[in-house]
Amino acid sequence: MTNLSFKSRISRPAALATATAVGLLAALTAAPSTAAAAGSAPPECVRYYSSWRYTTVVNSCDVTVAVTVEYADGEAAPCRVVEPGASATFAGYGPQLNHVAGLGTCEPDSVTTIGA
Repeated sequence: MTNLSFKSRISRPAALATATAVGLLAALTAAPSTAAAAGSAPPECVRYYSSWRYTTVVNSCDVTVAVTVEYADGEAAPCRVVEPGASATFAGYGPQLNHVAGLGTCEPDSVTTIGA
């Protein structure tokens, strides 16, 4: 019985490793826009300032970024493209205190460039 238990312990990590490898391979072969839509964090040179009414996102990077504001309730603002040195205004946290949880990168449906 000890051998069966030992074998099942070996097979679980092997199955997990196989599933992880398949998932990683799928992510690596995905189109760049698909990876960007996953919502990775933008570079550190992109910052936000949130208030009751507005959230201002400032791009201090040397490159254009596409960002969205992610809120505590799981919702996200529409994707906006922000040029270097420009800023974009999004909704603030409002009377329901739906605070900003962070920023994410995104793939805009239609390009609206801020600061061009």
